Amino acid sequence: MSDNNSPQSDRTPRIDELLAPYFAKYHREKCYPGLIFQQGKRKMVQINIPANDLPTLLQAKPSTGNDPDSGKNRPEVKGHAEEIKQYILKRARRDLPWILGTLTANVAPDKIGIIELGRGICLVIIPRGVKLDITDGQHRKSAIHELIESDAYGQLIGDNDFPITLVLEQDFNQCQADFRDMAQTRQLDKSLLLSFGEFEGRVGITKTLLEKVKMFYKKTDRIKSTPDSKKKLIYTTNFIARAVSCAFTDDPSDELKDYEVGESSEILARCLNNFFSQCSQTRHICERTVEELTIEDINKFTDSCILGRSVGLEILGRLLYCTYDRDSSQDFETERVLQLAQLDWSRKSPLWEGNVVLYNSTQTNNKSYKMSSNASSVKVAVSKVKAHLEWI
Repeated sequence: MSDNNSPQSDRTPRIDELLAPYFAKYHREKCYPGLIFQQGKRKMVQINIPANDLPTLLQAKPSTGNDPDSGKNRPEVKGHAEEIKQYILKRARRDLPWILGTLTANVAPDKIGIIELGRGICLVIIPRGVKLDITDGQHRKSAIHELIESDAYGQLIGDNDFPITLVLEQDFNQCQADFRDMAQTRQLDKSLLLSFGEFEGRVGITKTLLEKVKMFYKKTDRIKSTPDSKKKLIYTTNFIARAVSCAFTDDPSDELKDYEVGESSEILARCLNNFFSQCSQTRHICERTVEELTIEDINKFTDSCILGRSVGLEILGRLLYCTYDRDSSQDFETERVLQLAQLDWSRKSPLWEGNVVLYNSTQTNNKSYKMSSNASSVKVAVSKVKAHLEWI
């Protein structure tokens, strides 16, 4: 047998055996294996901290009052730590995966010890009483802290670890600048957040509709907050999600957590395909693929029909709610849906004038307009349609 195929005679050494003498020597301090790296002309260390160590090791120094120099990072945002806490609880209680981003902290280099072991591997020694000042992640730390100290929930996350990027920095002004620099991340558009959301409730229903409703298929921007007409996109995921919530609950923000995705998306997809194929203002767009449509087709539709706008979809959703039989069939009433399809959904219809379509004319033959999507305008428009159809 070839020597290359023979079993290894030497046991691979374990790093814990190498570190054991150091842990014994510094047993009164906190010791963490780490990775050293250089970035931005400074030395940094990546360490992983057990959940139970976070409350005593990390400290936040948020600014207070009207004095930004009173702390190293922004004032606490009321309710944000609670949102993070509820996110963890919701996932952990159901034994589902969850994740929090890496925290960033700083400490003066002379306050901790770093034993370099080679190839960037090290042992970080943090003496008792030394605190790491949070640069980014104060609300995550607060959420973890509250959960760890809770008798009811501590066990849910007690066995988890949290990564910390530790910047060896003692200059106060530079610490503030670090927070500012890390806060430059662009806020994610709602459509992108929905697209990456958990496949349940309205997120799951909306994602299914994007595939099953011909009016939405490949005509919806799943990333940005506004659709790009040059790419022949009419809607965004967020537009549709709000309409979905309205159709089932008359509330555009309802997450529909108690609604089963398969059944709910099936009945709403059937309803919407029926509506869009029967409505004279949408039939042309609905029955053609995005490849068959032109940019001119898209621009003409979004300008001439309110169903090409977010506010139009919300109105449709609220009106579909009036057709939803929540008691017996748990379906949308076909006859009433067809009544809605026969309405004049064009921008120039009297149904929308003065509520969601506001005209400002200086000349009788040259009218300009703007769309209003505020709640009161939508409410007036819906009431006007219900009165027109004698539903009230």
